[in-house]
Amino acid sequence: MPFSNMVQEMKGEIGAISRRCLPRPRGTGRVERAEPDEAALRESSWANVPPELMREVLKKVEVGEARWPGRAAVVASAGVCRGWRRAVKEMVLVPEASGKLTFPISVKQPGPRDAPLKCFIRRNRTTQSYFLCIGATDALSDDGKVLLAARKYRRPSCTEYLISLGSKGNGTYVGKLRSNFLGTKFTVYDAHPPCAEAVVSKGPSAHMIGSAQVSPMKGLSAGNYPVSHISYEVNVFGSRAPRKMDCVMDSIPVSAIKEGGTAPTQTGFPSSASSSFASVPFFKAKSGQVDSSGTQLNSQNESKVALKNKSPSWNQQLRCWCLNFHGRVTAASVKNFQLVASDESAPTPSNQEGDDVILQFGKVGKDLFTMDYRYPISAFQAFAICLSSFETKIGCE
Repeated sequence: MPFSNMVQEMKGEIGAISRRCLPRPRGTGRVERAEPDEAALRESSWANVPPELMREVLKKVEVGEARWPGRAAVVASAGVCRGWRRAVKEMVLVPEASGKLTFPISVKQPGPRDAPLKCFIRRNRTTQSYFLCIGATDALSDDGKVLLAARKYRRPSCTEYLISLGSKGNGTYVGKLRSNFLGTKFTVYDAHPPCAEAVVSKGPSAHMIGSAQVSPMKGLSAGNYPVSHISYEVNVFGSRAPRKMDCVMDSIPVSAIKEGGTAPTQTGFPSSASSSFASVPFFKAKSGQVDSSGTQLNSQNESKVALKNKSPSWNQQLRCWCLNFHGRVTAASVKNFQLVASDESAPTPSNQEGDDVILQFGKVGKDLFTMDYRYPISAFQAFAICLSSFETKIGCE
């Protein structure tokens, strides 16, 4: 039986179980959601598959479906029963090792080390919305799978981009980008602590959570944890010179990009039942020891990863500033950039031509842009940094 048919059969059986578990509507017309009956799950023929056969099937699905939308088969397999879910979680590696995005938490995990993960951003000028997508191929002709959505909101003294899961921009809140009045300095806030020593912001930025603009997942706590600071240098030459930007990753220690280093990796969304995020080990990091309270001892006072944009070179023949995007960018724009580790963070002496690009962003159409990122930043962090490039910058251009 083809794996696609197997997955469809599993989906149908799960749906049948769900329908049997739903209570009948009462007089009010409301139907309360009920947890699936464990006995009904045990009756599922797929739940009784021998463990050896189950792992063999899951292994073939995992290897065969490397891209979306086929990757949905892996997610569907995790919904058969608890046994299948445990097996899928053990089998599916984080993006850093596999280069694949599978579950929603993957957007909060560092990208692959070997090669950048190729994504694209679609802009909707009417609704002031932005959508981070990953395509079935490297081509930009398909709509792709929507990973994150952001919506722009103007305030009297700043601009905010609220970032959420889902394709309509009103799903689960996962973080935001906030600018200053001039649009030259930005702060990226994560809704969940990215590492043990993360401290929630209690200033004016800590608002809007749970309002009508976003719909937090039921039972999921949200806060504002600063994870990155972005600054654009004032450009006295106006638009004739390229932008200069710096980015400090507050949640990533500089040891993460050294040989043998590892960046903090979230392994799941925390529950609201936890009284203190810092005591919940839902992230992992090989570097540094962790005490009983969850605080990472070695990295708390360690320097953080700093990124800077790669300086373009002037092309006398074309009469413009140029960067090598390796075919991923086709339109000239002041928004285009490539980020590399700064001299203080780089594991080797700086070499502009030989530096590994951690994040690159560029224009390919009127409202279409490519975004390629890699370790140590996540898709969420990369998306937020790219959103800062869309904002008008007084004094920079």
